Amino acid sequence: MPPVRHHTSERMSRIVVHNNTVYLCGQVAEDRSQGIAEQTRTMLAKVDALLAEVGSDRRHLLSATLYLKDMSLFAEMNQVWDAWVPAGHAPARACVEAAMASPELLVEISVIAAIPEE
Repeated sequence: MPPVRHHTSERMSRIVVHNNTVYLCGQVAEDRSQGIAEQTRTMLAKVDALLAEVGSDRRHLLSATLYLKDMSLFAEMNQVWDAWVPAGHAPARACVEAAMASPELLVEISVIAAIPEE
């Protein structure tokens, strides 16, 4: 079965589904003027919405890569992350410091998740 792409532009697809695996493009905050906690919350809300669109959710995360503008934000971002990840369902995860596409962005995430079999 070929990949199914959702919200596709010339540059990228926001969601790609292949073999019951969901790949999301990088997600960032709704309001880039907010601090790290709020940017993380709204970024994760976008992940929730996109996963729900294709029949998955945070309990089925396989992998997450987080990009932080500055590692000094690590502990505060993790407070929001830890509250968001369901107990017993933590994905494989990496977190790196990275130059962001926009100076006001503090965090970005890219995730891979499974679509549960019915």
